Amino acid sequence: MYMFIYQKGVRTYMSEHIITDRLKKRKALEEQGISCYPHNYNPTHTATSVLQTYADIGATPSEEEVCVAGRIMLYRNMGKICFFQVQDSSGRVQAVCSEKNTHAFPLVEELDLGDIVGVCGPVFRTKTGEVSIQVHTLTLLAKSIRPPPEKYHGVKDVELRYRKRYLDLISNQESRKVFVMRTKIISQIRAYLDNQGFLEVETPVLQPLYGGANARPFITTHNALQTELFLRISPELYLKRLIIGGFEKVYELTRNFRNEGIDTTHNPEFTMIEWYQAYADYTVMMQQTEELFSLLARTVHGNETIQFEDKEISFSAPFARIRMTDAIKKYVNIDVESLTTEEILAECEKRKISVVQQTWGHAVQELFDAYVEEQLIQPTFIIDYPVETSPLTKKHRSDDRFVERFELFINGWEIANAYSELTDPIDQKERFEQQVAERAKGDDEAQPYDADFIVAMEHGMPPTGGIGIGIDRLVMLLAGKQSIRDVILFPTLRPEEK
Repeated sequence: MYMFIYQKGVRTYMSEHIITDRLKKRKALEEQGISCYPHNYNPTHTATSVLQTYADIGATPSEEEVCVAGRIMLYRNMGKICFFQVQDSSGRVQAVCSEKNTHAFPLVEELDLGDIVGVCGPVFRTKTGEVSIQVHTLTLLAKSIRPPPEKYHGVKDVELRYRKRYLDLISNQESRKVFVMRTKIISQIRAYLDNQGFLEVETPVLQPLYGGANARPFITTHNALQTELFLRISPELYLKRLIIGGFEKVYELTRNFRNEGIDTTHNPEFTMIEWYQAYADYTVMMQQTEELFSLLARTVHGNETIQFEDKEISFSAPFARIRMTDAIKKYVNIDVESLTTEEILAECEKRKISVVQQTWGHAVQELFDAYVEEQLIQPTFIIDYPVETSPLTKKHRSDDRFVERFELFINGWEIANAYSELTDPIDQKERFEQQVAERAKGDDEAQPYDADFIVAMEHGMPPTGGIGIGIDRLVMLLAGKQSIRDVILFPTLRPEEK
């Protein structure tokens, strides 16, 4: 027996008698030999294509018939005639079923909101001016036991929208548009890289040693091998192995997993694109990023300027470029390059900024994170990071206190991270050893020592530029969404209390 159910934000009360009534209808239909869940159906049109094709139709029905399949979203039974809206992935179209035009009219009495049906018939315009399908044939494709969200308001409870995304997609056209947009963005990124001669590859998700970023991993056990494995936090070190192996342009669009907190811009499972190009450096990565982001803005919005809440953000190249230390001088009025390690640590302490690793570079990074990030609304490349904060990056060609790295910030969010990749195996070995030392001092996000990667580098790695771009945040920008949960179909959520 179904118990009484009420879900906050859904205006339909799914009480026991509603579900029982629908189950009775299902049983009655089955007793008449009508399948409530047939195997297939062959629609000839989508809802939107009917409206477009017959935009000029009059009251006289068309000579040809169309067949559309979808969910009943609005339903008005007026006795001998019934009007209902059929919704498919493209939109909605009205169907008109009358006693005189269809032998299946008795089936109408057994229909409910949320049922999935197929309707066939000619197209005409009603007296109220709405392009509609005059139903000659009606087929039940799925009997809905539970009613959909309230027909006009949909799912308003935000938590419920994320937990039961299917209800959100049924009732919310805007949500569907966001995820269609996401697919178009990803397709455009792939097309851009393919046209540049990059090869799409796949690297392990389960890794014997994680690396490529400073983050805590998810840990699992492979029973057959009796060994510990990690869900990848980044594909970087495997993609670099491919560069060493002779592939000169590679990319991977992938899910990464980081055992971290959840907020409006972080989800433990997220999507990234990373690409690496032999014989390039971080200036080439900047140029490619500008080209790609301008292209995406034009693809999604038709021009290179987008509206995000009350802000206009321009994706027109070139983007601003500013050294990290100069950005701190500009926004915080501190000349960090003139300070000793002790002086900058004291400055952080005065401002109540925690610095886990007591180095000059980490203090610079913490100052930047605390005061500068949120100021960077227009696309801005922050370049030339302290060497202590970037263990996989080549030292700057003009000042070895820094590395050739940039992060792209838009709307105060980090969107991309790129390097002139470190290719010297001796230097990389020393950087890994420093990471191990930092872990021993309490930094549980420091990277482990990857001996196999060092061996690979010792065979020779060409000069390389590499970049990682967060797809979820990029979609948030282009879709105008403030929460990462609005652009991930099934975000990670706290378990429901039973």
